[in-house]
Amino acid sequence: MLFTILMKLTRLFLKPIIVLILVSMVLQSCTKTQEPATNQVVKIALRDVGHQLLLSNQDSTTVVPPIQDLGDNHYQLQFNTRLSIHPDSLVQQVKTSFKKANLPNNYITEVQRCSDNQVAYSYQMKQDIEQGIVPCSGRALKQDCYTITVAFYTIKTTTSFAYYTIPLALLIIGLLLFIKLRSKPKAIRQPISTNAKTIGSYTFYPEQNKLIKQAKVITLSKKECELLSIFIAQPNQVIKRKTLSKRVWEDHGVVVGRSLDTYISKLRKKLQEDQSIKLTNVHGVGYKLEVE
Repeated sequence: MLFTILMKLTRLFLKPIIVLILVSMVLQSCTKTQEPATNQVVKIALRDVGHQLLLSNQDSTTVVPPIQDLGDNHYQLQFNTRLSIHPDSLVQQVKTSFKKANLPNNYITEVQRCSDNQVAYSYQMKQDIEQGIVPCSGRALKQDCYTITVAFYTIKTTTSFAYYTIPLALLIIGLLLFIKLRSKPKAIRQPISTNAKTIGSYTFYPEQNKLIKQAKVITLSKKECELLSIFIAQPNQVIKRKTLSKRVWEDHGVVVGRSLDTYISKLRKKLQEDQSIKLTNVHGVGYKLEVE
């Protein structure tokens, strides 16, 4: 039996899974390339970096020199004045300025001495910042003439086979199972009660002690249910107080007192939403359920 079920499932899902594998192989060859921002935006962001570096050196008068485009996504900022650079501040200043300009987080920053063009400090920033390489934090570069070069690089990401295959496989199998189950004939819903009775716009279920009016469920107590059953059996007829008291209370060895009037009042409130139904008091005789 189990083997038969497995064979049926295999035949059912074999073709969709083959199609899924072919689609995934095509998607595997697709790549996404993240290109750097435009030339002018990069220059504006680097000028902001230069401005912040001068301010951190208490220099608010020196003009930030023009940014040089070295080609191939390389840009250079060369100061004409001596200043000290703190690596932590530089990393944060570049990151903040680039973020404001909406530049990508894929670049290498180099700080070179003007005198010999030797690299005094450099770091790499990646899209995933946690994987970036930021060495020598906390070691300040002494006051000197520096050139800052930023090189952006493109990132090509290849979509993995499993990245598409597993979610799509689960989705297709789930959809097929859903369609399979939906195609089965629905079971016929059994009626709530075979003794249901209609009073105006209400449906009365004596076995479940409740009234239903347009999907609204009104719960009845046991005594209310017994009284309503008597009234429904004899609509538009006066039923004596003695008869009601005897059948609902005295036959069970209970002394009634004013209980009948209390329960009639409660029942009247639960039927008041339908103006075609009235539970009236016939003075000195009993009660009558009037149904138009």
